[in-house]
Amino acid sequence: MDNTQSDGYQTKPPSYFSGVRADYVGALPVSSSAAILELGCARGGTGHLALQSGKCGRYVGIEMHPEAAAEARKHLTEVLVGDVEHLEFPWPAQSFDALILSEVLEHLVDPWTVLGRLAVLLKPGAVVMASSPNISHYRIVLGLLRGQWQLEERGAMDRTHLRWFTPASFRQMFEEAGFAVTSVEPLSAPGRKARILNALTGNRFRHLFMTQINLHGYRIREP
Repeated sequence: MDNTQSDGYQTKPPSYFSGVRADYVGALPVSSSAAILELGCARGGTGHLALQSGKCGRYVGIEMHPEAAAEARKHLTEVLVGDVEHLEFPWPAQSFDALILSEVLEHLVDPWTVLGRLAVLLKPGAVVMASSPNISHYRIVLGLLRGQWQLEERGAMDRTHLRWFTPASFRQMFEEAGFAVTSVEPLSAPGRKARILNALTGNRFRHLFMTQINLHGYRIREP
């Protein structure tokens, strides 16, 4: 990641690194022997919850922001600090039972290659859970029709994003990396109007009302 992109994180408020994915932790089976890897572990909130909940005995994070990584080290088994696109992984193949990627792949120059490298670290059948903003949301499409592409401090148009995905392209990236995708759903339930429009159109335009893409799957083969 170049210096311009890295500098963009220095202006982020602490809350940017404080999210806890309780939904992901809740979806994991209870296992004291499981090892979980999270890319972009931030301050370690999700991993801390997973360890406290008995979902794993080992939780490893990768985080490029040094201050967030220092906080994560207080809660997680291990934290690797640096830009994942340039890091050498110290773990052997098939080391982990689950991979969590919450709102992180859109920040990478080459998320396809990174995902393939991470897949090698997973055991066959290992769970993957990932989310990312949906660039095909109707508000963004309407902005493009008006000739607008306005970057913001947070959200789908976060100025630190380098890649954008639709639900279909997000699924394709995981399938090409050797995952079986079991679901691609909205991160939050659609509103009443969106549910009606989806019903009337047979879900053909469902992607227009999905703010965040939420993907679940498992590893089936080498990428």
